[in-house]
Amino acid sequence: MKSSKPRADALLQQYQTRHDEGLLPLAEELQLHIAGLLKGHERVDRVSVRAKAPASFIRKALVAGEVDLKYDDPISQIQDQIGARIITFYKSDVDRIDGLIKKYFKPIEFKNRVPESEWEFGYFGHHYVLVMPSDVKIDGIDFAHIPDFFELQIKTLFQHAWSEANHDLGYKSDGALLKPDEKRKLAFTSAQAWGADQIFDELFQVRGQGTS
Repeated sequence: MKSSKPRADALLQQYQTRHDEGLLPLAEELQLHIAGLLKGHERVDRVSVRAKAPASFIRKALVAGEVDLKYDDPISQIQDQIGARIITFYKSDVDRIDGLIKKYFKPIEFKNRVPESEWEFGYFGHHYVLVMPSDVKIDGIDFAHIPDFFELQIKTLFQHAWSEANHDLGYKSDGALLKPDEKRKLAFTSAQAWGADQIFDELFQVRGQGTS
């Protein structure tokens, strides 16, 4: 595998074109498509779809701190160039929406993200890699700019809020490692979010408001 700064620069330029001419309009169409499939289903807070920014793409494609590429063909191997999220109200809604996704899309990969130990709290969520549906490959986009797959996450409001804050504080804090007490504070907030999810879902079930 070739490895050089010129190759990395060429990859960034190639992806920038792909992002601007293909991924951005495709993300808009995919968001409308998913929202349409979920129309009429209760307790879906939002559907969002984003095209991976060029700076994020090149960071993922490169060996950390280097100019060497981690992939033989990053354009085809990096699968989250289009990323979608479905945010639900309650935990039971995640399972309900999960069934709809399996009905309407073809998964090639699925992970139910949970901490490794029951004594730990952290990131939760359903993650899919799905085949890009043919009916969102809109006219006017060069077929070469359309990825074969996209990533989808399904989370509750509390899971989403915690993961966003944790990512911002834990992974974008100028590269400095978190102190032990700071890690404990993040763990504490994760436990609170987990507990809130449990309680709200239990209250919803007890009140018998249906499953839609």
